Amino acid sequence: MKLIVAIFLTVLVCFNSLKAQTVTTKPTPPLIQFSGVVYDQDSLTPIPFVSIIIKGTNRGTICGFSGFFSLIVNPGDELEFHSVSHKLRTYKIADTLSQKYYYAIQLLTKDTFQLAEVEVYPWPSKEDFKRAFLALDLTDTDMDRADRNLQQEAMTYLERNQTASASENYRYVMQAYYTKVYSSGQAPSISLLNPIAWAQFIDAWRKGKFKNKNTKKK
Repeated sequence: MKLIVAIFLTVLVCFNSLKAQTVTTKPTPPLIQFSGVVYDQDSLTPIPFVSIIIKGTNRGTICGFSGFFSLIVNPGDELEFHSVSHKLRTYKIADTLSQKYYYAIQLLTKDTFQLAEVEVYPWPSKEDFKRAFLALDLTDTDMDRADRNLQQEAMTYLERNQTASASENYRYVMQAYYTKVYSSGQAPSISLLNPIAWAQFIDAWRKGKFKNKNTKKK
């Protein structure tokens, strides 16, 4: 009985080995490092933060700020380029590629959206508009409002409290820089004829910035 069992096991092992030799395993396709840059088709500028997804899978990547991307793909994969401001574009990886690295430039077309018209009214209803229109005070003329805006008190208040605009500050800083560069290596010039310097001096004098704070009041 033991001899029969041993012969049966030997035949079974030989059969499995012969079967394993006849089965051919398919070679695994090589992986590819796919890299590139996404550009706008009209301006040829890089498009940042474009989502790249391998179709049919949950794998992908996102472009950087310069539009560059890089991911691992298989030959024959199909990539989808998604962007909020551009149309969807697909890219098919050739299944005959043999190299490990592959580079491409992808162009996307801008997508336009036709939004519905939105009408904005200053009053919620016609009845509110009617009440506001009937209560409108038209006794003042343009000349009356101009006279009030040009009153001496209003002009003085604006003169003392209104700050310089961004362009005026920029011109002042750049003029000071040019003056410093012009007088580099020599004695600095005295701003006796600079109206901005005089205005700053008078304003500081009015605000009492030149008073001696250490003097005690008697």
